[in-house]
Amino acid sequence: MKSFQENPYVLCLTSYISKMNRITQVFNIQYPVIQAGMIWCSGWELASAVSNAGGLGLIGAGSMYPDTLREHIQKCKKATDKPFGVNVPLLYPDLEEHFKIIMEEKVPVVVTSAGNPKTWTKTLQDNGAKVVHVVSNVKFARKCEEAGVDAIVAEGFEAGGHNGREETTTFCLIPLVRQAVGIPLIAAGGIANGVGMFGALALGAEGVQVGSRFVASVESSAHQSFKDRVIAAQEGDTELSLKQLTPVRLLKNKFYQDVKDAELRGASTLELAELLGSRRAKRGMYEGDMEEGELEIGQIAALVKDIKPAGQIVQEMWQEFLEAKNRFCGEWQ
Repeated sequence: MKSFQENPYVLCLTSYISKMNRITQVFNIQYPVIQAGMIWCSGWELASAVSNAGGLGLIGAGSMYPDTLREHIQKCKKATDKPFGVNVPLLYPDLEEHFKIIMEEKVPVVVTSAGNPKTWTKTLQDNGAKVVHVVSNVKFARKCEEAGVDAIVAEGFEAGGHNGREETTTFCLIPLVRQAVGIPLIAAGGIANGVGMFGALALGAEGVQVGSRFVASVESSAHQSFKDRVIAAQEGDTELSLKQLTPVRLLKNKFYQDVKDAELRGASTLELAELLGSRRAKRGMYEGDMEEGELEIGQIAALVKDIKPAGQIVQEMWQEFLEAKNRFCGEWQ
C-alpha cells in the first residue's frame, strides 16, 4: 500500500492546502475564513468579531444608506486593528457614494457581486484595496481574472440569498472554476464547519466564505426571531425562488408560499416585483416578521443548531478543519 506521502490524492490535497496561504497573504489574515457580507445581518459588530478572531469580517453594504455605511466602517475600525472588508452588490443604488466612502475610509478589502468586475476593480486597487468578486459560473470567473481582481468567490446555489441561474452546486462549481482560472479561489455555498472547509479545499479552493453559520452568531444584526428560525431549520426548509427576477434562496414561510403560488399561476415579472416590494428582506431578517418577511438563508442552515459568538465559530471551524485533515492523513498511513 502506498504511504501517505506517496498517494496522489494526498499530494494533490497537500498542494491545495499549501495554496491557501495565498488567501491569508492577500488579506493579511490568520485563517482563510471569510464571513459573507450579508444584507441586514452583517454590520460592524459581526465583521470586527470575525476579524479579531483571525478571519476576514465583511460589512454588508447592500442594506445600508451611505451615511450608515460610513458609520459602520468607522465603528469597525475602532473595534479591530485587523483587516476587514465591505461587500457591495454592484446593482444597488448609491453605488458611487458607497465606493467614495470606502476609498475615503481606506477599507482594505472590497467584495463586489452582481455586476461587471471591470467597472470598479482598478479604481479600488489604485486606492489600496484588495478586490474580490463573487461568481456563480466559469464564464464570469474568467471575466474576473481578465479584470484583474485579487481573488474570486465561487458560490454554489446551496448558498442563501441571491444565486446564479445555472443552479450549479458548490461540489461541481469549485473544481470547474479551479480548472479555468489561476487566481486565488474562495468557495462559498453549503459550508458551515471545518469539515465543509476541508472538503472545499480538497476540491480546489484556497479559502471559504461562510454566511449562514454567521447569521446564527451573537454579533449578527439579524433579528433574534430570524436567528431562532435558522437554527430550527431542517433539511428541505429552503428553496430557490424568484427565478424570473433574481434567483434567491429563501426559508419557507407565508411570503415564500405567496411567491411560489404566483409563479405557478404564471405571474409576470412586474407582478412578482410588486409582491417582493422594497422592504421584504428588512421586514423579515432585521425586523423579525417571520411570515410576511423575506428570509434569506442557505441549505446548510439545517446543520446549524446553536447561536455562538462569531469568534468561537471561527476558532471551532479551524479546529474542525485540522481534525478533518488529520483523520484523512491517518487513513492513508
